Formats: sequence, structure tokens, C-alpha cells
Amino acid sequence: MAAISDLAQLLRSMVPGLAPEEYGFGLSQGQSVPGAFATVAEAEGLTVVAPVAALQAAGVAHQPGWARISLAVHSDLQAVGLTAAIAQALAAAGISANVIAGYHHDHIFVRWLRRHEAMAILKGLSDA
Repeated sequence: MAAISDLAQLLRSMVPGLAPEEYGFGLSQGQSVPGAFATVAEAEGLTVVAPVAALQAAGVAHQPGWARISLAVHSDLQAVGLTAAIAQALAAAGISANVIAGYHHDHIFVRWLRRHEAMAILKGLSDA
């Protein structure tokens, strides 16, 4: 499947999918976290994004309360505006969005308690 770079086509084609488990952002002090979704190497240490259960099992201090929404559309890494459109729509509802771009898909982390509202907003974007 070819990557899509046109913003209108990306928005029409995106299908948001909600992961069932609660996620957290943690700072690893050398612990391995089996099942981690993503890691980010920062000057202060290794940030680990993983299901809360995996972070707890590994003994990693973390901030829980996040939901992962993955967009089932192959967005081009050079596409312009997708992250901004999503962030603007969620921000209008007072929902924070932390986006991680993978090679094929974008993943948005929103507060767990507002996950269903965020899903409705994202589905509305793709239906517009």
C-alpha cells in the first residue's frame, strides 16, 4: 500500500482504532519492559510507553491514565497537516494529544477518561 500525503485523503481514509488497555509513560532506569509500545531516548533517560500492567510488572515508575488510538491509514512521513488537524480538533474539546509517528501509522495518546470522546472527534474528522 502506497503512503498517502494528501491531507484531505488522509482525513477521509483514516480509521481510528482504540486499544483496549490503559497505557502509561514511564522513565526506565535500565529495566526491560516486555510489551512496550515505544521507547524514546532522551538526555534524561529512556521514556517507555507501554500498557500500565507491563510498566508495573517491570517496576518502572510511570504516569498512568492514557489511551492509545491508532490511525489505520498509511500516512507518508512527509505528509503535512495531519498531526495539526488532529491536535486542533482534540484541543477544541480540551483534550491533550501526544502523537507518536510510526513508519506506517500515527498513534495518538489521549487521557484514558476522555478516550471515547476523542474517538468520536476523530471519526467525525474522517466523516467530514
